Amino acid sequence: MSYLALTVYGLLPTADSEIPATNHDQKLGVVHGESRELAVVIAHGFSCSMRHPALRHVADMLRKYVGVLLMDLRGHGRSSGSCTFGDREVFDVDAGVGEARRLGYQRLITIGWSMGGAAVLRHAGLAKNRTLSHELRVRHPPDAVVSVSATSRWFVRDTAPMRRIHWLAEHATGRMVARGALRVRIDPGAFVPIPASPVEVVRTIASMPLLIIHGHRDRYFTLEHPCALAAAAGESAQMWLVPEFGHAEAGVCPGLLDRIGAHLASLAAGGAGPVEAVASTPRGGAVVEAR
Repeated sequence: MSYLALTVYGLLPTADSEIPATNHDQKLGVVHGESRELAVVIAHGFSCSMRHPALRHVADMLRKYVGVLLMDLRGHGRSSGSCTFGDREVFDVDAGVGEARRLGYQRLITIGWSMGGAAVLRHAGLAKNRTLSHELRVRHPPDAVVSVSATSRWFVRDTAPMRRIHWLAEHATGRMVARGALRVRIDPGAFVPIPASPVEVVRTIASMPLLIIHGHRDRYFTLEHPCALAAAAGESAQMWLVPEFGHAEAGVCPGLLDRIGAHLASLAAGGAGPVEAVASTPRGGAVVEAR
């Protein structure tokens, strides 16, 4: 009789006493006990989790380049708590970065997708500036940030997919549907009080290396959002606008994850790295039309 071993997830407490499930994978080819130079902490999008094939694909591809610490954000998968759409998720990201530091990694990059993209931007700002969130301090700043398919502001209702997500969040019936169909527990008190938006926070991390990635085929957030984030972040931010890319983990196009993985070491070191066609945008920042 065949035997299938279950994946063993670690349980990691946060500053506000939630317990995210995490999984750590070393860079492919690294022997146990060797020096750990660089890792990414991945924060997924709404309704995703470590069991989702798209997220596992992201982690498996990036492992060719760096160590990977993956987690289920609160309200998702095996983690405790309820989803707050990028607000209290900063504590999950902070716990992940702290754990990666404990594991011995010298440099850490947070990479967030959609909801996770908003969370990693807010986490970096709060950690860098030692700002309290819900009367708690975020203690573990990353060395660089990658934000993918993220919104720049809250309460976006100008696309049909976002109007559906707002219905899930704002109505008791919607939250029941989310719990049953999507297996996501949504906090009915999310955004009380309203936290600083990603575009407000990103202004405060100008000196931190930042890569903003967005797809032309994103059905959730228009190109207004990455442009606003890049403009607020200033010249230190890089922006890749990818014609064939959709939205978040499920919308990844061929070659994008290898492109991200190959760029991570340069980003963590504060360098721009090789780019094909860089031009300044009217709103500031650097934009690469990645093909």
